[in-house]
Amino acid sequence: MRTAVAVLVGVMLTASSLAAGQRFGQLFGRRASPHESVSATVGGAEMTIEYGRPYMRGRTIFGGLVPYQRVWCPGADAATTLDSTKPLQLGGLAVPPGPHTIWILPTPDAWTLIVSKEPSGFHTMYNSSADLGRIELRKRALPAPVEQLTFAIAKNPDGKGGSIAMTWETTEVSVPFTVGR
Repeated sequence: MRTAVAVLVGVMLTASSLAAGQRFGQLFGRRASPHESVSATVGGAEMTIEYGRPYMRGRTIFGGLVPYQRVWCPGADAATTLDSTKPLQLGGLAVPPGPHTIWILPTPDAWTLIVSKEPSGFHTMYNSSADLGRIELRKRALPAPVEQLTFAIAKNPDGKGGSIAMTWETTEVSVPFTVGR
């Protein structure tokens, strides 16, 4: 009986803490890492990236919060997903339609995008056995810091492809893509 009461009290305290956190976020207008999606239609493919958007909040991000030489899920909470209704060619990697989780391996010099066959997951649960493939990302330094992690899908003028970019802190990484049939 004591165990059941202890579990019930724990659940009630957890629920109370979650409700307080939600009220705090409502009072101050934002969650710690709000979730967003960015979508575009390119070459007949409907593409969406869903991700958590953490803030810098005065922290050193790359080489600090996000260590170099370790696989990182760009975002917070649920794993970041890339979904497309048509096959994509990301750099030299063929990606079939459907949702895929995406991961990044940052180093001080070169960054690598990892596309997983897994359609969903938690942002700290990287499973290398599910890798579909890896692509080197283009990296450039930004002149001013970007406070909140941001993804963008841009179309090429010909409408047959484009690029996916992620910006945060003073770094932008991107990969070109084309749409298959």
